[in-house]
Amino acid sequence: MVLSTVGAPTVPLPRVPAEEAAYASWYQRVLGWTVTGGPPGQLATGSRFDVLELPSDAGAALLDRPVATGPVALMGRRMRFLVAAGSAEELDGLLDWLEWGGVALDLAALGAGGRITAPTPPGQAPDPRGAAVWLRPPEQGCEALLPALPGLGEGTGPARRPDLVRLVAAAATECHRARLRRRTVRSGQPLAFS
Repeated sequence: MVLSTVGAPTVPLPRVPAEEAAYASWYQRVLGWTVTGGPPGQLATGSRFDVLELPSDAGAALLDRPVATGPVALMGRRMRFLVAAGSAEELDGLLDWLEWGGVALDLAALGAGGRITAPTPPGQAPDPRGAAVWLRPPEQGCEALLPALPGLGEGTGPARRPDLVRLVAAAATECHRARLRRRTVRSGQPLAFS
């Protein structure tokens, strides 16, 4: 049987809401980043930045520590810390080197080929559907200041990038602590070292 499409009504493609277009415009105009897909729009990881992603309770504790970070976004119950492009490939090795290898931390990295939901740009009303929001928004040229592994010959002055090793060590610690706290709440038993 052959179905005829002659005279069949056509369904228009969904339109991108005006807010999505404004968001994409802000990312392109201010940061030079491309927003793809949507709605909601997506930011590709791996070229301008990678993402270190962890539970929001661990991320909130990490933000309270004296560890330098780059921009930070919140999406649901996950916090996303922007780090230098190429950092995602280093996460497993860093965790092993820091003696966190094999520990269930709920700590992940998104690098080349990954995507995150584009958070609502600063100064604009957040999407009521619970879209991602910036806790520490990016600024033009922020990629040059994202946490990275120290390179040979990098100075120690104020122009030095935040240290990816310190950020990962602190993130792993806070992920582990958050996991222990959640387990303690479920069991009703206090932590032995608290």
